Amino acid sequence: MRKVIAATFLSIDGVMQAPGGPEEDTDGGFKFGGWTFHHWDEMMGGVMGESMAKPFDLLLGRKTYDIFAAHWPRVPEDDPIGQKFNSITKYVATSTPKTLAWKNSEWLGEDPAAGVAKLKQQDGPDLLIQGSSQFIQALLKADLIDEYRLWTFPVVLGGGKKMFGEGSLSGGMKLLGSKASTTGVVISTYVRDGGVKQGSFALE
Repeated sequence: MRKVIAATFLSIDGVMQAPGGPEEDTDGGFKFGGWTFHHWDEMMGGVMGESMAKPFDLLLGRKTYDIFAAHWPRVPEDDPIGQKFNSITKYVATSTPKTLAWKNSEWLGEDPAAGVAKLKQQDGPDLLIQGSSQFIQALLKADLIDEYRLWTFPVVLGGGKKMFGEGSLSGGMKLLGSKASTTGVVISTYVRDGGVKQGSFALE
């Protein structure tokens, strides 16, 4: 089986909208685009490089796909991330499949979650989700995400698109590992760990 991995940049209050630039996603009047830029350090670059070195294909929602397709085909040919993203398969959740012009792009079908479930049963590299806040909601509700690589940045945005929205499947998480950058970014890897365990501190 192929694993589905969600690699997501989050603010402390759980917002994942427009981490890369001011004009990336202004839906809902969001005005803080590019909030990750000033937090990058050498350690974070190393973690990203290790992740990019492993085999994977991409899972993308339509908006993230369009952002990537407008950028990565235009970077210098020796850019390592550009080389990777341009060569691998991009599986896309979209209602307009005939407009997928970036090479090696494939449509997930009319039911994207069902398309991902089918891909998971096949042989091949892991499936990495980048951005794609709306698409992630569908995968969370269908319990199709196997691993969460959450990069939590030391900023509160006060509003915007969140990774874990209403309707996310409840459950516990097991921490596989974490590290912190010199700028306060905490990089944590989780897998699901059963249901929510409840107890009480109330005195008899």
